[in-house]
Amino acid sequence: MAKKMRLYLLAEGYVQGVGFRYYASYTARGLGLTGWVRNREDGAVDMEVQGAPDAVEAFTAAVRRGSHYSEVQNLTVQKLDPIEEYGFRTLN
Repeated sequence: MAKKMRLYLLAEGYVQGVGFRYYASYTARGLGLTGWVRNREDGAVDMEVQGAPDAVEAFTAAVRRGSHYSEVQNLTVQKLDPIEEYGFRTLN
């Protein structure tokens, strides 16, 4: 089995109401990653993503850049232990 890594990411800035969750989901699915993304009540977006290390790094770089309409001012990244998971979900 190929090695997997899992990250928790918290994107702060202009990230709600601009298609950022769709952008994150589309990017994650395109890279073959699993996990989830959701809006937080404080205006940030948080997510967990898991998969091959190079794909997770590509996702992190894409999220840091943000979508065309978003502006990520701060991205917090925390390493997590991989879990058994299938698919990528957009929550709330």
